[in-house]
Amino acid sequence: MELNDGNLQTLTEFLQKTLDPDPNVRRPAEKFLESVEGHQNYPLLLLTLLEKSQDNVIRVCAAVTFKNFIKRNWRIVEDEPNKISDQDRTAIKANIVNLMLSSPEQIQKQLSDAISIIGREDFPLKWPDLLTEMVTRFRSGDFHIINGVLRTAHSLFKRYRHEFKSNELWTEIKLVLDTFALPLTELFKATIEFCQTHATDVGALKVLFSSLTLISKLFYSLNFQDLPEFFEDNMETWMTNFHGLLTLDNKLLQTDDEEEAGLLELLKSQICDNAALYAQKYDEEFQPYLPRFVTAIWNLLVSTGQEVKYDLLVSNAIQFLASVCERPHYKHLFEDQNTLTSICEKVIVPNMEFRSADEEAFEDNSEEYIRRDLEGSDIDTRRRAACDLVRGLCKFFEGPVTAIFSGYVNSMLGEYAKNPGGNWKHKDAAIYLVTSLASKAQTQKHGITQANELVNLTDFFVNHILSDLKSSNINEFPVLKADAIKYVMIFRSQLPKEQLLQAVPLLIAHLQAESTVEHTYAAHALERLFTMRGPNNSTLITPAEMAPFTEQLLNNLFKALSLPGSAENEYIMKAIMRSFSLLQDTIVPYIPTLIGQLTHKLLLVSKNPSKPHFNHYLFESLCLSIRITCKANPTTVGSFEEALFPVFTEILQNDVQEFLPYVFQVMSLLLEIHSNSIPSSYMALFPHLLQPVLWERSGNIPPLVRLLQAYLQKGGACIANTSADKIPGLLGVFQKLIASKANDHQGFYLLNSIIEHMPPESIIQYRKQIFILLFQRLQGSKTTKFVKSFLVFVNLYCVKYGAIALQEIFDSIQPKMFGMVLEKIVVPEVQKVSGAVEKKICAIGITKVLTECPAMMDTEYTKIWTPLLQALIGLFELPEDDSIPDDEHFIDIEDTASYQTAFSQLAFAGKKEHDPIGDAVGNPKLLLAQSLHKLSTACPGRVPSMLSTSLNAEALQYLQGYLQAASVQLV
Repeated sequence: MELNDGNLQTLTEFLQKTLDPDPNVRRPAEKFLESVEGHQNYPLLLLTLLEKSQDNVIRVCAAVTFKNFIKRNWRIVEDEPNKISDQDRTAIKANIVNLMLSSPEQIQKQLSDAISIIGREDFPLKWPDLLTEMVTRFRSGDFHIINGVLRTAHSLFKRYRHEFKSNELWTEIKLVLDTFALPLTELFKATIEFCQTHATDVGALKVLFSSLTLISKLFYSLNFQDLPEFFEDNMETWMTNFHGLLTLDNKLLQTDDEEEAGLLELLKSQICDNAALYAQKYDEEFQPYLPRFVTAIWNLLVSTGQEVKYDLLVSNAIQFLASVCERPHYKHLFEDQNTLTSICEKVIVPNMEFRSADEEAFEDNSEEYIRRDLEGSDIDTRRRAACDLVRGLCKFFEGPVTAIFSGYVNSMLGEYAKNPGGNWKHKDAAIYLVTSLASKAQTQKHGITQANELVNLTDFFVNHILSDLKSSNINEFPVLKADAIKYVMIFRSQLPKEQLLQAVPLLIAHLQAESTVEHTYAAHALERLFTMRGPNNSTLITPAEMAPFTEQLLNNLFKALSLPGSAENEYIMKAIMRSFSLLQDTIVPYIPTLIGQLTHKLLLVSKNPSKPHFNHYLFESLCLSIRITCKANPTTVGSFEEALFPVFTEILQNDVQEFLPYVFQVMSLLLEIHSNSIPSSYMALFPHLLQPVLWERSGNIPPLVRLLQAYLQKGGACIANTSADKIPGLLGVFQKLIASKANDHQGFYLLNSIIEHMPPESIIQYRKQIFILLFQRLQGSKTTKFVKSFLVFVNLYCVKYGAIALQEIFDSIQPKMFGMVLEKIVVPEVQKVSGAVEKKICAIGITKVLTECPAMMDTEYTKIWTPLLQALIGLFELPEDDSIPDDEHFIDIEDTASYQTAFSQLAFAGKKEHDPIGDAVGNPKLLLAQSLHKLSTACPGRVPSMLSTSLNAEALQYLQGYLQAASVQLV
């Protein structure tokens, strides 16, 4: 694509169309952009547009498209096409910083993200001048430019907060500190001076305070891994100024908005984070500054209001106190009973109250409320922080803290009892206090695993929780109902089983509640209860115990999906999946009705997939329905195909990328249930599965390979007879996969199925070419994973076609090739083969080579006979060799940096391990003994003499054992 006005105009028109709400206009435009993004100059055309277009919407659209293009394609992945030419890469890096700094803020943010994505891959080695180019801009004095640099630096360095320690990381951080730490400190001091000189200019202050916030975030990132020497030497400068900013109160920066945090709040909350980091990790060096920070943060907490805009600040301030009170050598600061009472009264209790803002979120923004409350992403909520502070204080002062709070809990419950309608928020706070007091350790899987002995959870459940669950009006006091459900859920491992069983029908009733939070919590609680393990590792709650409620449970779960706001509620869908899994064949009578509802739901969500978890559990539920029903009666598979194929066809025709891997897995499951034949509906689809475009997406590869394996297993002969012209296509797929280090094992899965299930005559003409391809890959890039797969394939070929055929095909490619493969690959590497089935295939294949291949007995190959036998005995007796050469780094499928749909394995579509040999050979050791006996009978005296001269003593001993077990001897 040339950089000319015509192409800029075309690109503008298509970008315009991608914003069109009509999918018939939008989709083709997106497809067009996808089709040209591999052309040279495409990213440069986007950069030209975002710089020069007169239309602001197009500029922003070009910026977003550019960032997403970089996100998908900048990382160079082995075996994947590189869509950005070297010239384009160089040009982008040469211009992007300047462009970012001279763009308006909306575009600046997109380009800043793009720089950090490029930097993640190329900095520092391939982009050494990035930092110096950025640091020189600090001198510009223009804070629009400076903030652009700071924002980019923040997105570049924030990964230091969660990277694992490594020498590479240290080297990079050291380089950054050498270039960046001093200019950042100078900028920090200068910005604070500017704040004083411009103290009355609100416009200037806003820019300066956003700079200070970014500088504070950078301080956190650069200090996270370890305390750098530079920052230790300059701690006085940083801490004195941080303390000054914490206590600063500039009226000009206060906002009227009650919801949105202002610049002052954002800066102070970041400083609380920085102080907490130092208090936790560098407490010795930070000790001189700690008392003044504790005082400043305490004063901040006591004087800050309840408005939502202060939430982040208050929660970070409380987190600071929580991190300090857990450290043994700060214990003295909190020992005094008055201090504890004061913290409880002035900080913890007020921040546990359910405010009107929380009530609004509960009613009107339930998804966000659930995300924060259930999934623990409420890290920035006041309640979570207060809860953490309670836990921190209980570490050293459990007795006094529990006593202080018990008084509060009793008085709150007393207030509620006087006037439940008016005082329900008191009970809500009481339940929250009990929860935070009681929970010492928690896991996603088991809920609370360790509880405070001073709190009687069972009594509290009976006296205060059960009444809310049993209330006949499920829509009254929804917040308290949600609290009660959550109590059962988090203390499920602490409450006795009879109380959980008592709660089950009550939770089922709450699935019909109007409140989204309430019925979501009910679904989530049931799902968690159903995963609990009983004493003998079966489920704690049995299908028999669920029998009286099964119909009600299934009815209410499916009805809940039609409640407003819950059409794609992932918790309900997960509960449906878990109920199917628990109840097993008791759901069979309900499946004909339920499968209709599930397929209808699938059709709706496939129009616009937006909830990945919901979709995943939906497909899992479909798999369970199929598995459970067909286990009881395999002939029902046809009725599932009737229900599902119309929807699957639509998904395939519309190329709904997110769903294709799932559809292939469900189809594999269905096809594997059929007895040995392929229905015509599947055969019609077969040619489409070989289309190269499907194999371009890494997420499709594992499920497509499995589906093709199912085709071969059920109808290898049928394919050979009716679709022989498709065999080259099938081998083309194998060739593509085998060339990739990430997917070569998938290529072997396919090849093994071809060898195992296709009639020999149908592939005879292709066999030599297959081996040539494998040898080319072995010469080009030999990896441990490839060699392991290659060994299994060669031995499967030997089992299937015989040892003579194997020797002949090798030697037809190149004379003496057979001996080279045995000597250079089989003997030294077979110990690396892992997996019971794989080892069995190799053992039988090698046994056949040893005992059924005349060339091994009377040509130059004879010298390899004993080493090969020794290697086979090693495979039986020695531990597996799982060493991998240092220079090999496998790209796991999950780790490839494509931003396409990743492959999501469906747990309930699991494939049973397939053993191509089956029961034909029970014990490969006995087979070896019997085969050697047969060989020695055919040529008496040869085998014992070969053994006695060169097999080591230990191996010989093992072999004697096999011969004895098989009751045979060598002659």
